Amino acid sequence: MSILDKAKELSNRMADKTVEFSSDEVIASTIIKAVEKQEKVNAILKARGSNYRIGSLNLGMGIPPSVTFGIWRLSDIGAEETGEAAAMVNKGPIAE
Repeated sequence: MSILDKAKELSNRMADKTVEFSSDEVIASTIIKAVEKQEKVNAILKARGSNYRIGSLNLGMGIPPSVTFGIWRLSDIGAEETGEAAAMVNKGPIAE
């Protein structure tokens, strides 16, 4: 097998992985796992008295796929640690 054949085979496998990652089920599962992680980490941060929370999630559908968390300080969004502040953090800096 020549190097070009190997490169083509690798390219096809990567394309297959991209299609697999972009399936609706996989995306939904990834979102659920990322949100669960966000909620667990935010609970730990709150228990430790931290002024920071994970406030946003971004999914990257590349190779490899990625999940990026945005960190916000509660005072930056103009909120104290209340139920309302937690709701604002979960929705983002601009509550709709």
